[in-house]
Amino acid sequence: MQKIISFLESYASVFLRFGMAIVILWFSFQQFFEASSWTSYVPDGVIGMTHLSAITLVYLNAIFELVFGILLFLGWQTRIVAFLLALHLFDIMYVVGYGEIGVRDFGLAVATLVIFMNGADMLCVQQKEKNIWKTEQPPEQNFQPPKRFT
Repeated sequence: MQKIISFLESYASVFLRFGMAIVILWFSFQQFFEASSWTSYVPDGVIGMTHLSAITLVYLNAIFELVFGILLFLGWQTRIVAFLLALHLFDIMYVVGYGEIGVRDFGLAVATLVIFMNGADMLCVQQKEKNIWKTEQPPEQNFQPPKRFT
């Protein structure tokens, strides 16, 4: 039982990253294939500010989520990607307001923020950077602390 728990603990961040990437990609595909049903979520202020149609903004959002969902799935620039996706999800949560959709998006945004805080995991394409120039020197056996001047 301890081995199973240890396995689950070591892969928890991987499962969270893959799960969030799949959710983001699912939303992206839904927006590509059913764009007209997503236009009601586009705020009128954004349409007025950008002078783009609601359907165009849905497609732009779908492209953003597709690109960043793939990057999150692969684990490339995990912290940056997760941070931008978390901001995106917090913004969506703010736009849709309090309700079942807003609360769901809050949970997704917090989960994505956890990925940002955790950084790259063991299955990321881009692993945590290691300083190849730094060599570990064993501590000297006869180390003498510096003498203080009085």
